Amino acid sequence: MNHLREILEDDAAAGRLDLAALEVASIHFPDLAVQPVLDQLNELASRLADRMRNFNDGRDFVETAQRYLFQELGFHGNEADYFDPLNSCLNQVLERRTGIPITLSVMYMEIARRLSMPVFGIGLPRHFIIQYDDGNYATFIDPFHGGRTLTPRECFALAGAEVADLSLLRRVSKKQIAMRMLQNLHGVYLRRQDFARAVGTLDLLIVGAPDVPAVYKRRGVLLLGLKRFQAARQDLEKYLAMEPEAEDGEDVRKQIEAIHRWLARVN
Repeated sequence: MNHLREILEDDAAAGRLDLAALEVASIHFPDLAVQPVLDQLNELASRLADRMRNFNDGRDFVETAQRYLFQELGFHGNEADYFDPLNSCLNQVLERRTGIPITLSVMYMEIARRLSMPVFGIGLPRHFIIQYDDGNYATFIDPFHGGRTLTPRECFALAGAEVADLSLLRRVSKKQIAMRMLQNLHGVYLRRQDFARAVGTLDLLIVGAPDVPAVYKRRGVLLLGLKRFQAARQDLEKYLAMEPEAEDGEDVRKQIEAIHRWLARVN
């Protein structure tokens, strides 16, 4: 998890987003071989380059990428099974050619990076898109819906915004992308009651946001359900230390007392 942790801890501009995304995928695939996936991205970039007419023409890049990735290869959003955890795994997105908005966007961004094309992530509230902007030509792109280009008004509609709010179109950092990928995968594991993997995602979310009390409580509750009582107690105590006036503080204290009693019996 070195690349992912580097991005989560430092938000390093030099961090490799493809490697971080594959480390997110390794939560689901602990034995994931990284190099073959990187080779796939390299091959996609090479084949896209072969189809381009002019590397100085941003419109040509966007239109060629749309034809090659989404029409010829058939990459598309998985609307039929949106909450499949494989949609959050970059290796599976490349293999199955389907995924959710953020993983399809990361794929596109990493192919573009290999070709020195300026593509940026845009974290809309209800959707993730990307922006191509070379200073001469700029457009928003929706990889989940066939790589179509979007106007700002269409972006606001995707976000469910009733008024045009330019702050919604801010570019997001690699850390923000990694955190959102982890949050998505965490939500999927909770829906599937895969609590062990849900804890794994929280471990990393805490690396990226160590000052958020609610995440410790959430992990503590999951650890309690997994009968990892010592770790659960530590997280719940951490939550109370960070939020001494929490509205649910009394309930959490009762949980901690119950853990103490159980540990006293087994010891």
